[in-house]
Amino acid sequence: MQTIKLNNGVEMPQLGFGVYQIPMDQTAEAVYQAIKIGYRLIDTASIYGNEKETGDGIKRAIDEGLVTRKDLFITSKLFILQAPEEKAEKTIEQSLRVMGLDYLDLYLIHQPYGDVYGAWRAMVAAQKSGKLRAIGISNFKSAKMIEFVGLNDVKPQINQIEVNPWNQRVEDQKWHEKYDVQIEAWAPFAEGHHELFTNQVLSEIGQQYGKSVGQVVLRWLMQRGIIALAKSVRPERMKENIDIFDFELSKKDFEKIEALDMKESAFFDHDAPQQVEWFMNRMKDTEK
Repeated sequence: MQTIKLNNGVEMPQLGFGVYQIPMDQTAEAVYQAIKIGYRLIDTASIYGNEKETGDGIKRAIDEGLVTRKDLFITSKLFILQAPEEKAEKTIEQSLRVMGLDYLDLYLIHQPYGDVYGAWRAMVAAQKSGKLRAIGISNFKSAKMIEFVGLNDVKPQINQIEVNPWNQRVEDQKWHEKYDVQIEAWAPFAEGHHELFTNQVLSEIGQQYGKSVGQVVLRWLMQRGIIALAKSVRPERMKENIDIFDFELSKKDFEKIEALDMKESAFFDHDAPQQVEWFMNRMKDTEK
């Protein structure tokens, strides 16, 4: 598996397995199968509700001798309500406890709302104590990322944002490279929006190499130097998604993909009033 060195020297696998929206009763098996197939980066979050099951899948793989803990790179995230410093400290401990881990390889502020600076202080302290190897942010737009870097002594190692053929984030990548913050892509397939898996351009590129549209998209991200997460509960699809290191897209392929960029989210704008309102309501729901 290819790795990327983060700004604190930690090596992170470039392709990972995400468990967002995987039902709790399927998560442990999916994580176990992903590790068995070859994934080493596993991504979850407290708000997903499946941290424990993710930990169960990891434990099974370790107990069966498929991997050691050091072979794996495990990520979780802090949700809005958990952002104040004291709550963040407790949430980090809770994530470690329910997942059965002594440390996390990466921990992220999940959304750019609430007391993100208090959360960051707790995360920096946990990193210094060895509970977190790398720390970062998620869904921060470039301007907010720059502010965050400027107002903290420790800069984020990662910003996990939406990147896919419809929302390529080319300018954002330039800003992140300038500030040495690594981009990690969520929803690389845009969850199939705009008929991604049957797109003629992507299909024709894949046919040249005997690869699927999904493999073309992931390879495109690898060549851009972006870390990517892919999700599936089907082992055959997991194998397909990881089988992307035996071909290389050409400059012409890149130009064709660049022409697909809509420069807008396939989902929602984190700054839109309606979306912020939705997150605030979601935060209140989790408090009940």
